Amino acid sequence: MLFTPPLRFWLFPNAVLLAVMVVWGAIRYPRLSVRMPEHIGADGVDAWTDRSIGGAFILVFVYAGMTVLMTGCAELTLRMTPRNELADTGKPSSATGSFSFLLNRPGSRASARRIARSLLLFNTLIGLSLLMGCGILWRSTPDPDVPGWLLAAMTAPLLAGTALTVAAALGDRKH
Repeated sequence: MLFTPPLRFWLFPNAVLLAVMVVWGAIRYPRLSVRMPEHIGADGVDAWTDRSIGGAFILVFVYAGMTVLMTGCAELTLRMTPRNELADTGKPSSATGSFSFLLNRPGSRASARRIARSLLLFNTLIGLSLLMGCGILWRSTPDPDVPGWLLAAMTAPLLAGTALTVAAALGDRKH
């Protein structure tokens, strides 16, 4: 069954955030300038492009792709047989050989749920970061100035999501 019950609840904020991005972009698109930011560097916007659907919605497309990827990873994590349910024969199998320590599986079903939740929460934080980028991309005037706090504001959710995901994976390794 696709989107197992533990995923549905944690996938909901991602779906809402994606819908917000699509609706906000659709409302803003007719009012966008004919020239849009293509690249934002340390000194502000340093490359411009003509207005197009692809240029205007690139961050929405990236987030939609990330949502599919992260949901797939979370779903596969939940479907994987945890280490504590594997048969222990006492000798290395031919598939893993002497590299059985590299077998990357959740330690238990509860651990798999924690890791899957952390992946979807990380994706939500990625979406929040990209939403801030949409605010710059969808301005009505072609202004090359970008607030100095934008990089920190866009990076903070990414760092928080990375920390949560790493903490969930490391917590699994302790048990």
